[in-house]
Amino acid sequence: MPPVPSLIRSRRYLSDRDVWHAAVVSVVALLLSGGLVFVGYLAHVWCVARRSPRQASRPMVVLVFGQRLDQGEPGEDFRQRLAAALELARSARAERLLLLGGFSGGPVSEADAGHRWLLLHGLPPDIPVQLEHDSTDSLENLRHARLLLSAGDPARPLPPVALLTSRYHLARCRWLAHRLGFDGQPVAAEPRLRLTPRLLRLLVLESAYLMWIDLGMRWAGLVGHGRMAARIG
Repeated sequence: MPPVPSLIRSRRYLSDRDVWHAAVVSVVALLLSGGLVFVGYLAHVWCVARRSPRQASRPMVVLVFGQRLDQGEPGEDFRQRLAAALELARSARAERLLLLGGFSGGPVSEADAGHRWLLLHGLPPDIPVQLEHDSTDSLENLRHARLLLSAGDPARPLPPVALLTSRYHLARCRWLAHRLGFDGQPVAAEPRLRLTPRLLRLLVLESAYLMWIDLGMRWAGLVGHGRMAARIG
């Protein structure tokens, strides 16, 4: 059996010098600050997760972030994202749905599985739906979305978008979207933030990841490390 995409991605990251460079910068900042820098990122991720609305402020393109499938079907978090997308479509807040997510270890892409779920649960037939099948992580989600929305023309302005995903995931998606030139509004999949051990673990992981990429990009800009700075852009 060939390696699943997540395994391939992990191996690629572990062999990447820029990834290790950003990790070293983050560890040094963590040690020098006595852990306070991480507390700052955790507070930010928490605030974005808690305060983000569940409704878009106006009709716009809705980017629905995928998630690894469970035996070819959307898992709980992904279903919540799809249910929120369905609500936006029914309330005329979605001009178009763009479902993001490639093949995460099965014969069906996350985007395809999400589209099938929406159709089974009454997606209005007049809502345009676009599928993105090639991404394996959030950065690729947004890069491919940018390519689709600009029709391959880098000079074409991007429309405002709603970044629809789980609350714990919103801060990272908003950061990446801003870095890639989107005017993106975070929209939460869940009605409210419910504290559970699993959620706390995910918030900590997301905070660590955001600290790693943000400090890495800041350091790259400070020292003029062009190759590293271009990794997210």
